[in-house]
Amino acid sequence: MNLSNLQPAEGSTHNQNKRLGRGEGSGKGGTSARGHKGAKSRSGYSKKIGFEGGQMPLQRRVPKFGFTNINRKEYEGVNLDTLQLLVDNGVITDAVDMTTYVSNRLATKNEIVKILGRGELKAKLKVTAHKFTATAKAAIEAAGGEAVTI
Repeated sequence: MNLSNLQPAEGSTHNQNKRLGRGEGSGKGGTSARGHKGAKSRSGYSKKIGFEGGQMPLQRRVPKFGFTNINRKEYEGVNLDTLQLLVDNGVITDAVDMTTYVSNRLATKNEIVKILGRGELKAKLKVTAHKFTATAKAAIEAAGGEAVTI
């Protein structure tokens, strides 16, 4: 290797285009390859997301329908089989509350938890949550536990 055959590392250079707006002699002077007039010829041009050249955009053509309730409560569901798994792994022994959900990443501290009835619960647990399904509450009490609503 010497000065006559030095070249940049593979992939380190990108722009091998002709420099725009550097005089008529460069071949890319004048309008700098932007054409004449129009939004695209001007500095600061940026196309709006979904812009279709003046055609009515898809997002406005498609009919809107339905209803979104702004007061809807989103519950984080925790199933009975998940609780049983925690018992089997020795993570919980007698009581389950918000700190348990958060520490085991079943919910975050600001979420509201609902216990769901999938699977079966064999352990006697005092389960504390915001809501319970009827099947989950019945299964917890059948196992000798207690379902406490926050």
